[in-house]
Amino acid sequence: MEDLSHLKHTPLHALHLSLGARMVPFAGYDMPVQYPEGVLKEHLHTRAAAGLFDVSHMGQIGIRPKSGRVEDAALALERLVPVDVLGLAEDRQRYGLFTNAEGGILDDLMIANRGDHLFLVVNAACKDADFAHLKRGVGDTCEVTLLDDRALLALQGPRAEAVLGELWADVASMRFMDVTEADLHDVSCIISRSGYTGEDGFEISVPAASAVDVAQRLLEHPDVMPIGLGARDSLRLEAGLCLYGNDIDTGTTPVEASLEWAIQKSRRSGGTRAGGFPGADRILAEFADGVSRRRVGLKPEGRAPVRGGAKLFIDAEGKQAAGTVTSGGFGPSVDGPIAMGYVDAEHAENGTRLFAEVRGKYLPLTVSALPFVKQTYKR
Repeated sequence: MEDLSHLKHTPLHALHLSLGARMVPFAGYDMPVQYPEGVLKEHLHTRAAAGLFDVSHMGQIGIRPKSGRVEDAALALERLVPVDVLGLAEDRQRYGLFTNAEGGILDDLMIANRGDHLFLVVNAACKDADFAHLKRGVGDTCEVTLLDDRALLALQGPRAEAVLGELWADVASMRFMDVTEADLHDVSCIISRSGYTGEDGFEISVPAASAVDVAQRLLEHPDVMPIGLGARDSLRLEAGLCLYGNDIDTGTTPVEASLEWAIQKSRRSGGTRAGGFPGADRILAEFADGVSRRRVGLKPEGRAPVRGGAKLFIDAEGKQAAGTVTSGGFGPSVDGPIAMGYVDAEHAENGTRLFAEVRGKYLPLTVSALPFVKQTYKR
């Protein structure tokens, strides 16, 4: 049997076991992939009511300016990301990207302005590298702290507001990408109205010592079901959201990844703070000149799923390559297979018919608009 003793545990590990979770290794952690209800029911429950996810394996990082001015932290971070951090209002957050000198993506992350400091959430597999990257990049003017004494919960779905409202009445005033601090079950938490499912919902940063208490209180609600990594992946795929290491990595640029919306005008050519981030020359040139490939949605015909790694062709004989699938599986909410991947720019238009090689057969699929399921964020 595989030795799993090296795996880390989140503060909710014992709770997962008590709930009957099937655990798997993920990003160095022993994580729940599903509970007894199964991935399909967990997915559909999140779309219909509310699902609770343990995402405590993610990295939480504080950036506190030595000057006391959060604007100085924002300007320092802008040296590492192609994002308008300076223009981020207090108690708001936005999606960001760490880029390298070649314009590739080192990680994607969330950046929040907490008034006197910045609060970041980064991917689990990248958090140690991200922390070191930040120390090198902004450590001259900021104190960078890995907040490893905190857990992170995600409450997602159309009933999320009502559920959280029973613990904190003011939740209804929050809008998508708002961030605030509030007491839940007598525990001070950092709450953002955001998530990774395409549904309305919240991510809740909790002191590790209180994580089980808060999670159990939320799970007591009849609308809430615990959700594992399996449904988390199918939900984010339906929502057209990237998984770092699959859909984006150091070999893809933001423009190739169809993430140019994450680069605000102030950081683009002609903007007030254009460039100044790693890989700016290449990335800004791609805005002007275009790219040779693009990330697109893919809708296979029939019922057979097309998984990540499948090669794409423009013909049913596999003679002329068109790209590669990066994520794929069954979409319970659309009741059929869905995928996304990179295709040559000339084949990236919605409606283009391509073929995926699956076990020696060439299965037809169509380039489709993302997301596959309408996002329901409360704006």
